Amino acid sequence: MTLNLNEADLVAVSVGGIIAHPSFPGLPAEPYRLAADGTPFLLPTWGGIVYNVSVGDRAFGWAADCIHPGVSLRGADDGRNRGLNVFACVGNTAVVMTGHAQGAKGVVTGKSGRFSEQVIVHFPKDVRRKMAAGDQIVVKSYGTGLAIEGHEEVNCKGLSPDLLKALPHRIDGGVLKFGVVATVPAFLVGAGAGLTSEGGSLHMQSTDRVALKEAGLDQLRLGDLVAIENTDSRYNHGYLRGAMSIGVVGQTDGPRAGYGPGITVIMTAPKGQLGAYTDSTANIASLLKLEA
Repeated sequence: MTLNLNEADLVAVSVGGIIAHPSFPGLPAEPYRLAADGTPFLLPTWGGIVYNVSVGDRAFGWAADCIHPGVSLRGADDGRNRGLNVFACVGNTAVVMTGHAQGAKGVVTGKSGRFSEQVIVHFPKDVRRKMAAGDQIVVKSYGTGLAIEGHEEVNCKGLSPDLLKALPHRIDGGVLKFGVVATVPAFLVGAGAGLTSEGGSLHMQSTDRVALKEAGLDQLRLGDLVAIENTDSRYNHGYLRGAMSIGVVGQTDGPRAGYGPGITVIMTAPKGQLGAYTDSTANIASLLKLEA
């Protein structure tokens, strides 16, 4: 079944940034964070070029704190970074403009949340080895304003038409449903709740590993499609009975409470207009044929 989209009405525009260098805030002066049990830790976190973690790899078990697979981009200042975060869509093409990897193409695979506010882009590993922090990358933003004919109450969020057309889907009883690997219960929604749903991520809680396993979430991979029950992400991420959001697992797990794998929400609806069914193959690495 083919979805009818308003593709002809969308505007394609360039947004860009540089490869962000990993950093620490000036205060407090020590670089340590606290795990859920109060233990201090020092692990790689967001930013930079990650050479050995890619979309399609496991989301749990890395010695890392919410690492971004691939390459992390940030705008030159807060205003331009906000434009990059809001307008870049998952599935958009990114092109390296400077450095030894100039001309190489990648794909936007996610966005990170508050405090980091970066766009995550997949490049093949051999390309990553040629890149450097500070290299300029342009994203062809195409997807803002995307709508599905006959299902206008399903709000698309930072979603490219190319990815939407590749997603497994069906219509059941008039409800548009998409294939997902698993569903996140509302009680496991963590960091990001209450914040804007434009240009950020929504984390699932992962401190309770028994609850994760019961929900079928303990084996998630980066790039997996997941549903988030009773969550309305039209404007801000928040609890609403009967609502549903669907997103892409964009970041790994971490030791902190409330910061399990980060999810980039790509669609949402408030009153049962959006549904999900189980499809263990629903991962953007295969759907977009991302080169390793």
